Amino acid sequence: MDKRLQQLKEEYQQIPIPAELNLVVNQALRARKRKRNSMRWLAGVSAAAMAFVITINMSTTVANAFTEIPGVGNIVKVFIFKQYTMDDETYHADLKVPAIGNLENKELELGLNQKYLEENRKLYEEFLVEVEALKQAGGGHLGIDSGFEVKTDNDEILAIGRYVVNTVGSSSTTIKYDTIDKKNEIVISLPMLFQDDRYIDIISANIKKQMKEQMAADPSNVYWIATEENPSPVESFERIENEQNFYINPDGKLVIVFNKYDVAPGYMGVVEFVIPTDVLSDVLVSRQYIR
Repeated sequence: MDKRLQQLKEEYQQIPIPAELNLVVNQALRARKRKRNSMRWLAGVSAAAMAFVITINMSTTVANAFTEIPGVGNIVKVFIFKQYTMDDETYHADLKVPAIGNLENKELELGLNQKYLEENRKLYEEFLVEVEALKQAGGGHLGIDSGFEVKTDNDEILAIGRYVVNTVGSSSTTIKYDTIDKKNEIVISLPMLFQDDRYIDIISANIKKQMKEQMAADPSNVYWIATEENPSPVESFERIENEQNFYINPDGKLVIVFNKYDVAPGYMGVVEFVIPTDVLSDVLVSRQYIR
């Protein structure tokens, strides 16, 4: 484990467990014990309870920490670890740092949590620099918000997206996804799903087809692709990236994601395309993830 991961682990381990959290964990233990009287399971839950020590941020309430629990009897998977805030007249910041807990692979868990913490720390530091520059120039308006959403959380897949909204007059929105194989405890990349790079053209062609269908069905939908009415657009979507932003939804479908302004005007926001599995069947490595 590298020095930075060790430092983060030590920071986490200094955080005590509040009485309220002990109560919730003990209730969960008792409920599960009645259902499954297994010493092996109890050992697993004990390890899960210890994960709270290194992941709960004491600057937020216990209620906030549990905002992403899918059910009362389940162990926490994703929650708020830290929050950076500023509310100073024309300057606003609200950055919520997610954390993942209860992975057996602690190196992966710490690595992801370090990444999420550093992403938001860097955003906040850059925001403070911009605020100071605006103040010295006579003032202005500046805002930044970040948070997360869990798109999939089942026995096999955890897909978590971290979004950032920058506001300077108008706003821009970006989102990044991590799709995690819970059983093998690895982060899934897009190329891992396919036999070779044919998937790039196959997915791109299907997305263009969906774009045209959406525009034909609703004129308010606008994408930057060539059409009969506009054969040479100023900006044009051609192909997805090799490591295009994506996640796997609860139905086992591949969802390709584009940030605001990537492939459409700003009012379209972040756009997603669910790729039919039969389109991908010839190039998939297996049906383990995509069904």
